[in-house]
Amino acid sequence: MQLPALATPALVVDAGAFFHNVSTMAAALPAHRCRPHVKAFKSTALAAKLRDAGHHGFCAATPREIMGMAHAGLGADLLLANETLDARRLAAMAALEARVTVAVDSDETIAAAARAGIAAVLIDVNVGLARCGCDPADAGRLADEARRVGLEVRGVMGYEGHVMGNADRAERARGVEVAMAALTAAHRVVGGDVISGGGTGTYDLNHWVSEIQAGSYTLMDGAYAKAGLPFREALAVAATVLSRGTRDGREYFVADAGLKALGMDHGLPELELAAGTRAKVWFCSDEHVTFALPPDSSSAARPSIGDLVALRPAHVDPTVAYHERFTVLRDGVVVDEWEIDLRGW
Repeated sequence: MQLPALATPALVVDAGAFFHNVSTMAAALPAHRCRPHVKAFKSTALAAKLRDAGHHGFCAATPREIMGMAHAGLGADLLLANETLDARRLAAMAALEARVTVAVDSDETIAAAARAGIAAVLIDVNVGLARCGCDPADAGRLADEARRVGLEVRGVMGYEGHVMGNADRAERARGVEVAMAALTAAHRVVGGDVISGGGTGTYDLNHWVSEIQAGSYTLMDGAYAKAGLPFREALAVAATVLSRGTRDGREYFVADAGLKALGMDHGLPELELAAGTRAKVWFCSDEHVTFALPPDSSSAARPSIGDLVALRPAHVDPTVAYHERFTVLRDGVVVDEWEIDLRGW
């Protein structure tokens, strides 16, 4: 990634890699087969590029994301793929001039949705992640209860996130099959047209669902890059080299992006230098990343104070949430800016 002069830390997107990712997914899962998940990128400007590629349904993790998408004219079919009991936010979503569906997994979430005027729900089924979702055996009863209180039950959803990061494709496929056996069994008793699930890591392995909830494919990150997917890392955090020193006889460098600019739950970022060299990241602190050159690197890779370096985050979603905008680059030239307008709750 060629970096122009930027105020750092800056979240940058390589336009060529991004549009490659968009077209690759649109070819594999056209139109409604992919329901892009806006939690990964949190930007209505970016979402509009996906709509232009043929995806008109979106899912989200927060009511703020749902409301922002609707206000941006992207409300043809919005799914809150998450439970909420917040009466104010549920009522605000119900009042939107948009088609909004909400995930429910209990009598309490069903009652809250009905009281707020939500029209439609999906029964969220726990398929092994140990996050939200009802026991598969309880899905039919919950669907009956939702219909009893006047909600349209569009179908089921279940997220096999516990297998998503497995680098072994065969193991990933076996995990998906087990998880989807539970979801399809629940769907048989729930009914409806929608079976929603999957993600970037299983987009080409999950053949049981009617739609895939993928978002990270648009920008990619270090964790998914290990899975052998056909998507390119389009996202980086640009940072400026501020300082250098030595410790135990080894030279190190410090740049101005740290824990407050990078999602670290999936591990350290990778750091790219000139001449195709990847540095060894030692650690990140609040505002800084400390790194060193590989022992066999060329002198051309050695950065000077004031140089820009590119940090590839291990997890795109929380990284994006730290920033206010994407700076979009093509061959080192700024061609656009996309506001990250769906941050927060």
